[in-house]
Amino acid sequence: MKSASKFEKFAARCWNLLNEGKPFTPIFVFGTMLLFHFFEFANGENILYWLTAFLIAAPLLVIYFIYDFPLFLRNYLWIPFVVFLIVWNAASIPLLFFAMGLYFFFTVFFWGTLYYHLRIGTSWLNFTRFWKLVLKNSDSTSGNAQEQLPKFLLVVSIWEMSYQNLKSAIEIPYMELALFYLFIMIFAFILHRNLFDWQPKTYGKYTKELYNQPSSAVSDKVIVIVIDGMRKERFYEAETPFLDYLKENGTEYMNMETVYPARTVVCFSSMFTGTYPFEHGIKSNMVWKLGLNTESIFDSLRKVGKKGRLLGIAHLVDSMGSDVETVTAVMHNDKADPNIMARAKKIMKEQDPDLFIVQMIATDQTGHSRGVLYDEYLQKIKEADTLVKDFVEELERNGKMENTTLMICADHGQADGIGGHGHLDEGERFVPFIIHGPNIHKGKKVEEKHSLVSMAPTIAYLLGAPFPEQSRGKVLEEAIRKGSDRHEKTDSDRFSAGIQ
Repeated sequence: MKSASKFEKFAARCWNLLNEGKPFTPIFVFGTMLLFHFFEFANGENILYWLTAFLIAAPLLVIYFIYDFPLFLRNYLWIPFVVFLIVWNAASIPLLFFAMGLYFFFTVFFWGTLYYHLRIGTSWLNFTRFWKLVLKNSDSTSGNAQEQLPKFLLVVSIWEMSYQNLKSAIEIPYMELALFYLFIMIFAFILHRNLFDWQPKTYGKYTKELYNQPSSAVSDKVIVIVIDGMRKERFYEAETPFLDYLKENGTEYMNMETVYPARTVVCFSSMFTGTYPFEHGIKSNMVWKLGLNTESIFDSLRKVGKKGRLLGIAHLVDSMGSDVETVTAVMHNDKADPNIMARAKKIMKEQDPDLFIVQMIATDQTGHSRGVLYDEYLQKIKEADTLVKDFVEELERNGKMENTTLMICADHGQADGIGGHGHLDEGERFVPFIIHGPNIHKGKKVEEKHSLVSMAPTIAYLLGAPFPEQSRGKVLEEAIRKGSDRHEKTDSDRFSAGIQ
């Protein structure tokens, strides 16, 4: 299987400019206004007026870049647009229809049909379903029609009004617009302060304050298989005999919570540093500054002479650099996971890492391209189950499972619509999480709520490596058969940690 090329890594970063909602809005608005007035600019006239009008509308783009309006918050975005229509009565109907048409062309046909056909082989008729997914999607991406529409309709209207006034030498209502922007800023601030209240709570203390640093290994190896985007209740509905076996003969965490925002690169960064975006610095899939601000589990393993590898898509290089061995995501989706697991077998045979993390991507890609509430999504989970079984059996034949702990999980779930994930709509927050191995309790169900930031310190505990320096996660000690209270601090020490 091919690694992701330099071009693919660059293209993945560029695509995030159009995929992530924050950068998409200004890019789309600018492109829309440029296309709408393209022929007018052919002779070079009025460009200065057009750019000046852009600067007049720019503060609104800044506000919308600062504030997301996912889930039910997007309903409030129509209020400023209605206020604008009432106060100025200046909307250009041709421009508004042009902007909406361009938006649905981009999302439904370019993204949902052409892009997914070329990248993962979806049908040329994917638009017949994708338009419904875009209308339903609640996550703050470019594919959230109910959030993007009121945003860009208001911005292009203000830009167009200012442009026409400048051309016609009509006075721009600067003071009124300034007050309008102030109203929107205060409005957004109040909404987020009082209604944006569903983010998961974070652990307040560092792992090293709760547990003694591991002095010896519990397991020889840890294998982590992340089935990207596997929604929990859909996992229970799918036919997964091998993963069911692991649940019955290992420990299952029934309330394992992902982090916020639940983007793939954010989640992986949190899982393998043990801390949150505010600390490790990766706050979306759009990584403005490459690399983590904190130690990762790979850094911890190097301190004790052990090796970790992560097999995953190009995006993950942005945070974890050379510890990632990339796979190309440009292939038919039916071939993606089989090729990934074939590469995983080769890495285990040739490199034999102490920690090996594999990202399976087909389930996530099916959710994004076809939706999570359809049979195709269940089929991809079923296929993942078969591939995991085949991989584990290969390791057993090669003697690599004798004292190995196996972790199976998702990095996040997926919401309705285009399988969005990030802002924790239904189906995103809680993920499947199974631990299996000779040192793991059999048939145990842990009902207490835990966080995926516990993965890094638990791996460190199992492999006898120091906890990553800024790790805040708990060691998932309920799963581990002991003997191993050697690493614990007292209950009174731990009781004072609390949660922020």
